[in-house]
Amino acid sequence: MSITVEHKDGIATVTLNRPDKLNALSAEMYHELGDIFLALNGDDQVRCVVLTGSGRAFCAGGDVVSMGSFDVVSGRKRSKSHHRMILNLHHLEKPVIASIRGPVAGIGASLALACDLIIASETAYFLMAFKNVGIPPDGGAIYFLTQHLGIARAKDIVFSARKLPATEAHQMGIVKQVVADDLLESTTLTLAQDLSHSATYALTLAKRMFQFMATPTLEQLLELEVMAICGARMTHDHSEGIAAFKEKRKPNFKGQ
Repeated sequence: MSITVEHKDGIATVTLNRPDKLNALSAEMYHELGDIFLALNGDDQVRCVVLTGSGRAFCAGGDVVSMGSFDVVSGRKRSKSHHRMILNLHHLEKPVIASIRGPVAGIGASLALACDLIIASETAYFLMAFKNVGIPPDGGAIYFLTQHLGIARAKDIVFSARKLPATEAHQMGIVKQVVADDLLESTTLTLAQDLSHSATYALTLAKRMFQFMATPTLEQLLELEVMAICGARMTHDHSEGIAAFKEKRKPNFKGQ
């Protein structure tokens, strides 16, 4: 199974389970995660959710190798499935912890940032390398980065496409705590137990209040993102970026 869900003592642990692909998301996984987050939201037995990845990575982003041809209509439809996943995660009415190690890249970074709190292994790093395949960030990445960092630092992460180590992400306030790799699961469990045993309905109300502070809304940004992504996917630079990725070479971008 590419995604597993384990329920124990009020904690639901959702694990991305494609370790051989660094848990890169296939088209089916976007749909499945959207369904899982929706179901967890309606499950009164679940009081805290943990999102993590199997093996040495949290999530290396979307499965670029599987990307095929598209037009604006099909691209918009595909983006909507991505956005349903992010929105259902963002609107989960219980505390959500991202437990991350290794690469947290592309839409994988959006998944982590959509969670309430992030516990990181010292091996974890964020990577917003969208420009390397000729598209703007997706999955609400700009929304979440700006909420965490402000516009200037968010631009630096997106424009530079540099690796952001867990320790620096912690200093910036993105990550709650950085721990040794062998302590990631136990540290995450301790936090999840504390949250699951707390007044979770009060935390739900607090989550909604935090979300109401944001302008524009995530929904508004995602709608704009659909059109931007669809337009970018029809450019020379996107085709060149995908070809260079598959051929393991440096892309030759033309800005068109």
